[in-house]
Amino acid sequence: MRVTESVIRYTDATVCMSVELPFAPVDGIIRRNAGELRVSADAAEELARRIQSHGADLAVDAAERATADGRKTLMAADFGVEQVVTREDLTLPVAPIDRIARLRIDDRYRVGVDARVALADILEDYADNVASAAATLARHADRRTVQAEDIETYFALFE
Repeated sequence: MRVTESVIRYTDATVCMSVELPFAPVDGIIRRNAGELRVSADAAEELARRIQSHGADLAVDAAERATADGRKTLMAADFGVEQVVTREDLTLPVAPIDRIARLRIDDRYRVGVDARVALADILEDYADNVASAAATLARHADRRTVQAEDIETYFALFE
């Protein structure tokens, strides 16, 4: 059995997974990148879904690294983070990040506190990049509101 087979818990269930991340902090991330533009609720929801999916994928990779090291606890280093920021420096809440990390990994894994904060920091940077590009796309379309289609267009163009 490959490591990946023992790490992944829900492969098909991810298509219909609920969004664990509250929309308000995601809306705040978009707003800080959008300047004078408004932000639709659909844009915050779409970005929250994308953040969640990306976070779950990163957790699978981190679980594979932990397994290779003979551990069942994910650490910040498993996410490629050497220095962890403080929770206070983050916009994204850490508790939902923990649930996101556990979406696609086996129940035997634990997610350490430093790993949760590190993942939240990674996902916040990811969200900032997407939000900035989505705001640029909205301006290019001569709209005053960042919409879900701007988030979707970003991923269609760049991923």
